[in-house]
Amino acid sequence: MDNIRSFELKVGLFILTGAIILVFIIFSIGDINISKVGYPLTVTFNFAAGLGTSAPVRLAGVGVGRVDGIKVVYNEKDKRTYAQVHTWIQEGTKIEQDASVTINTLGLLGEKYLEILPGTPGSPLVPKDGVLIGRDPAMMERVTDNLLKISDSIESILEKIRKGEGTIGKLVNSDTVYGDLEGTMANFREFSANLKDFSAKLTTGKGTVGRLLTEDTIYKDMEAFVADLKAHPWKLLSRPRGE
Repeated sequence: MDNIRSFELKVGLFILTGAIILVFIIFSIGDINISKVGYPLTVTFNFAAGLGTSAPVRLAGVGVGRVDGIKVVYNEKDKRTYAQVHTWIQEGTKIEQDASVTINTLGLLGEKYLEILPGTPGSPLVPKDGVLIGRDPAMMERVTDNLLKISDSIESILEKIRKGEGTIGKLVNSDTVYGDLEGTMANFREFSANLKDFSAKLTTGKGTVGRLLTEDTIYKDMEAFVADLKAHPWKLLSRPRGE
């Protein structure tokens, strides 16, 4: 009997150890945290954008928790329905009350997660079991509709231009405007050529202005004339005899 009881005890201990190991593995795979301490935080949205349970929660791009559950709630006061997201946040994580919370996506087709952007430094912190108002993500249907509207508008503008309608269409298709622009460009080219020729004459000392800038004799005469006026300023006020 003693041997049988000893064998049964060993089998029982083996099964108990196996069960403990199995529970630990299940909790690890299921991302169920029984060792870390944390606190609940609720975020409300008008549109949850397909966010699911166990989705990551990130603060400033760093994982700080997970989504524990999502439910639809009807607010009797506001007479509207909204999504209530319940999260678990790691102990020691400090979130400002004016922090911005939205639903983001890892890549174009990646999983949804809750993104928290830090608020104003020094502002009050969200208490444990607090509530934040989330910023609704853009619905893909609305984005697609807006892109289609923009595409239709561009196509309409191009069609008017091709038909010569509207201000731009008339400018593009008008022979008169084209002729005026061509005349303006011709005048500009002539002005540029004259300016280039004038600059060349200044550099080589040709023409009246070029000679004044380059010839030393004229410069010395002008310098002597100015010096004489400085020494005898009364010459500017008197006239030669006989006049």
